[in-house]
Amino acid sequence: MPQMLFLLVALVAMAPPAHASDATRGQALYQARCAACHSPDFNGVGPAHRGVFGRRAGTARGFAGYSPALKSSGLVWTEANLDRWLANPEALVPGQAMGISLPDPDERADVIAFLRSLAKARE
Repeated sequence: MPQMLFLLVALVAMAPPAHASDATRGQALYQARCAACHSPDFNGVGPAHRGVFGRRAGTARGFAGYSPALKSSGLVWTEANLDRWLANPEALVPGQAMGISLPDPDERADVIAFLRSLAKARE
């Protein structure tokens, strides 16, 4: 029995540490994967992201390109909903218009940390 306990402790000690989300890495990923369509401050192909946390999906000021599916989804952008959205937008909101996903959970966590770091939308 003591050998089993030792083995278990050794395995836990060798396990890689859990990923801590990093807004700086998230900003680089955002620039590489999201900036073709999105900006923190300006609507483009997709809506601006500054102030996205707590906002109801499909309601960014001045953006008219939302799909009817997203506008009627009732989603509020929380960390959990953003994670589900970035993992597979179509699974979360069938009929939505975003054709990109971030399958890697660590990348999603970093992008979400970056989005969280953005100040509220300018009024």
